[in-house]
Amino acid sequence: MSQYVESEKVELKVKYTDTICKEIVAFLNADGGHIIIGVSDDGNVVGVEKIDETLKKISDVITMQIEPNPQEEIRTELKFDSGRTLIVLYVSKGTRNIYCQKKYGFSSSGCSIRIGTTCEEMTAEQIRVRYEKNFYDEEYMIKKRASRSDLSFRELKIYYAEKGFHVDDSSLEANFNLRNKDGEYNLLAELLADKNNIPFNFVKFNGEDKAAISERNDYGYGCVLSVYEKIKSRLSAENICISDTTTRPRKDRYLFDYDAVNEAVLNALVHNDWTITEPQISVFSNRMEIISHGGLPRGMTVDDFYEGISHPRNSTLMRIFLNMGLTEHTGHGVPTIINKYGKEVFEITENYIKCKIPFDTKVLEMRQKNVGLNVGLNVGLNKTEKAVLGLLIETPNKTADEMASEVGVTKRTIERSFVSLQKKGKIERVGSKRDGMWVVIK
Repeated sequence: MSQYVESEKVELKVKYTDTICKEIVAFLNADGGHIIIGVSDDGNVVGVEKIDETLKKISDVITMQIEPNPQEEIRTELKFDSGRTLIVLYVSKGTRNIYCQKKYGFSSSGCSIRIGTTCEEMTAEQIRVRYEKNFYDEEYMIKKRASRSDLSFRELKIYYAEKGFHVDDSSLEANFNLRNKDGEYNLLAELLADKNNIPFNFVKFNGEDKAAISERNDYGYGCVLSVYEKIKSRLSAENICISDTTTRPRKDRYLFDYDAVNEAVLNALVHNDWTITEPQISVFSNRMEIISHGGLPRGMTVDDFYEGISHPRNSTLMRIFLNMGLTEHTGHGVPTIINKYGKEVFEITENYIKCKIPFDTKVLEMRQKNVGLNVGLNVGLNKTEKAVLGLLIETPNKTADEMASEVGVTKRTIERSFVSLQKKGKIERVGSKRDGMWVVIK
């Protein structure tokens, strides 16, 4: 009886074929095993003739055709039997939750698993569960250490309390995965902290290129939820509106589609690779550009991206934005942008995703003439209300006393402006009267 028998752990191959990629993936996704090349199905030793050529092909498969890269899980060895040379691949159980053939991606065709002596395609549900677990278990934001250890999370607790969630101080760090396996605050914790070392620049340029900066504002160094609220306020302020009063009802035309830009900013925050750098927003004379770093998340194709299939790079951060009602898991953000502006507004590379939102040419033309022009947030506001709104956009937690001093009015006048702006739907209160802050809304 031959010493070579196919089993759940052993695959026999009389010679090298391209199916070896599928067989390696199957072992990685199961409990590992051996692939022996040079032995027929009945266990007869035939050997491998072109050894160097075969080893080169196997190396190419391992390094180029499987995702994630499994080099650490595979060992190749030459074995001699009956005067012939065999090639044995020792495949360990994968350290990641799921592997695939790159050319097919994380689909049933790309993801195989060893069952008995055969390689079976994984079901869509098996792939989904493993894929999501892969992101959660290996999420880089949870592993990477924060740049500072003196972190507090008052604003995060306020946001959750406002949404009706009970946040227990004793379990907050565990519930939000704020520490790495060594017990240190991680990058996610830093992003959610009241104060951090992470900037977020909003830059305006004079023309259509970056030759001359006209304005630079940094809305970072704080909780990412507050950063997003500040950016929303700034976008509303930037969204110039022209009004045609010659028709009834009056027609308003805006510089850009606010919902589309808002989705682009949300995508940039949630899908950005924060280990590289923060997302960036640049405003030119004819367009706005929102850049997130890191390219497409692992396993996501360009078609997946355009169709709105959700593959969050930062799953825990996505969950927090979901809880706050700031985004949805439906992936409707990209389709919303495409529906308004088309696919051509996206520039996708391995290193970044850039969304270029063109400005309405009619609004630009009318702005030059200064005819029928309104700035979105300031319509129907008095001088003090406009000043208060501008200060809140810059610093949401600025006190009434501080504003009164800067505007040159009494504290009571500022407080009346708060009430008036709230009634007009321009601002809302986040948190309690003592610990909260005013936030500008659309």
